[in-house]
Order: sequence, then structure tokens, then C-alpha cells
Amino acid sequence: MASLKDMRTRIASVKATRKITKAMQMVAAAKLRRAQESAQAARPYAQRMDQILANLNSRLASKEGMSPLLVGTGKEDVHLLIVMTAERGLCGGFNSNIARRVRQDIRRLVPAGKTVKILAVGRKGFDNLRRDHQRQIVDRIDLKGVKQLGFANAEEIADKVMAMYAAGEFDVATIYYSEFQNVITQKPTALQIIPAKLPETAEGTQPGKAEAIYEYEPSEEEILGQLLKRNIATQIFRGLLENAAGEQGARMTAMDNATRNAGDMINKLTIKYNRQRQANITKELIEIISGAEAL
Repeated sequence: MASLKDMRTRIASVKATRKITKAMQMVAAAKLRRAQESAQAARPYAQRMDQILANLNSRLASKEGMSPLLVGTGKEDVHLLIVMTAERGLCGGFNSNIARRVRQDIRRLVPAGKTVKILAVGRKGFDNLRRDHQRQIVDRIDLKGVKQLGFANAEEIADKVMAMYAAGEFDVATIYYSEFQNVITQKPTALQIIPAKLPETAEGTQPGKAEAIYEYEPSEEEILGQLLKRNIATQIFRGLLENAAGEQGARMTAMDNATRNAGDMINKLTIKYNRQRQANITKELIEIISGAEAL
């Protein structure tokens, strides 16, 4: 049985840990609000971008000469999975849930004869997937030194992806991130960005009503090609912002649970310490009384 000194040391250690987890919870709560606002602000822009692309695509008379970013390469043999996770841990199952979703798709694609390549954005996703899929990871992008995510970070990732696509290294690209819903819930999401999956019906089209006729300068094809390139960076940026908000929400929840668990452990250890201390005092009193009676 541990001595009273060891138990006092253990209680002090758990109390110090509780202070750390409480501080991390407060920091995550402070960061969460700004990250949540950024993620929610990016959603309408990304959705509107899809609607504009769908409108342009629906007005094109011919699909010949269209951008490969929209029509693809004509095959779906090689899939690039862009896995976006956090750079740090201590956020519950946030990173492992994204990795689990990626593994599910890999188990679906590989038996179908598809080749899978992984581009890891974030250290935790790389660490989680390299145990089982080391050979399939083609590159890793580190965002550890980035304090505030910006569109330039998404453009850097998008440029790398488009360079790989132009080199014929893959046919289909899908991004994986965790969509922020609330502090407790983050939904692992997969979104195909190459070739772009656009809404089937363009916004504002109603049966029985004449549609407005637009003249485009430059051509519709050229505008669509430029917007498709920007859409890739936009969707990646949205995923990064959703991840940032989800990470802080998951960390806030995890540190709150850790703080509560530390408090419960302190209470149990304190009760155990008091019982042991009382038993030692009782034992000493019995020894003193027994010695006095012997005299």
C-alpha cells in the first residue's frame, strides 16, 4: 500500500494536471468563437460558388473542349484522397474520426481495383494513417507554423493538387475534413473536387418560365475554367476553416471531460488518503495504549 507521502504527491500531481486541462479548455473556448464565425462565414461563399458554376455549366451548348477539372479524364482508376486533420492532439476523437472515414473509402476503393494515393494535410492525419497506409501516402503538407489560416494556405494546397492533376498522377480527387455542427458534434465529410460535382439543377430555373439570356465576355468556357480553378481553392479553404472550428470544439469538450475526471480522481484519492491517515493514527493510539498497559 502506498505511503501517505506518496498519496499526497499523487493528489498534488492530479491537481496540477486539472489546472492545465482547465486552462486548455478556456483557451479552446476563446479560439472557438473566432474559428466558428470564420467557418460559418465561408459556407455561403462556397455554396454560391457551386451555384454559379452550375448556372454556367447548364448554359453551355456543347461539352466539348470543357475543362478537365469539370469533365475529368474519362476514367476513375487513380483516386487522390486529401486528408485534412489537426496539427495537435488532445482533442478527443476529432482526428481519428476523419481517419476512420478515409479508411472506409480505402476499403471500398481498393477491392474495386482502384489505386489510392493520400495527400496528408496536418500531422495527426499523417501519423494516424501511416501505420496502415505508409506506401499510399505520396506527400505531407505541414501547417504547424500557421497561426491564422488564410486563403493563401488553401491556394498553396490547391496549386499542388492541380499540378499533380496536370501531370496525370490521379483521376479523381476528394477532400476529407470534419464539418463543424456544434461544440459536441463534428461530422467527418468527404467532398469530391476533381472532377467537380456541381448541383444538378441551376439556381433560379423554374419550369414554364423564360430564362434570361446573357452575353459573356470572355467566353463562357473561359469563365468556367477560371472559376473551376478558384473553386478548388475555395472548397479546400472551407474544409480548413471547418476543421479549425471542429478542432477547438472537440478540444474544449475533451478538456472539460478531463477536468471533470481529474476532480473525481482527486476526491477519491483524498478519501483514500484520509482513511489511511485515520488508520495510521488509530494504529499508533492502540500501540501507545498497549504499551502503557504493559507498564
